[in-house]
Amino acid sequence: MSGPKICFVIGGPGSGKGTQCEMLVQKFGVAHFSSGDLLRAEVASGSERGQNLSATMAEGKLVSMDVVIQLLREAVDKSFAEHPDKIILLDGFPREIEQATKFEEKICAATYVLSFECSQEEMTKRLLSRALTSGRVDDNIETIKKRLVTFETATAPVLEHYKAAGRLVNVSAEADKQTIFDNTCKGLGLC
Repeated sequence: MSGPKICFVIGGPGSGKGTQCEMLVQKFGVAHFSSGDLLRAEVASGSERGQNLSATMAEGKLVSMDVVIQLLREAVDKSFAEHPDKIILLDGFPREIEQATKFEEKICAATYVLSFECSQEEMTKRLLSRALTSGRVDDNIETIKKRLVTFETATAPVLEHYKAAGRLVNVSAEADKQTIFDNTCKGLGLC
């Protein structure tokens, strides 16, 4: 392959996508990025762009999609330059079809789109369990309900798009971590 092997990782809040990404990194040494982590790192860097991002977020505004795409492009380019044979996981991205389209126009096409399928009941149960120790303000029943509706509404067109393109890998995320991991590896052709 002449370009990066990009894997979009999609799943609702509490579907286990972060856990599975960590397991893939540990076992296969794949690269793993999330747009939220990249934004936080840029802010922490103290750069001019980071200061502008901090100000935008402090005002409660959303960071522009162009900035998110630029941060992802920099991370993908650096990872590909250092390790051109590694799969690059983009965790929680894209969240909507416009993000997918922009990414593929400006960077490259996704090789795979990994979708962790999990019922709203199971995701809610996991998030409420996490709330006992996470300290996250968004791990409460009202916010969880809103996040699940937003995920379902915004992400459905993304999944349909990649299903039609033959690049969607569905994995049931309602089993134990190891079974989910084994099925993820099979779906991606890693084992």
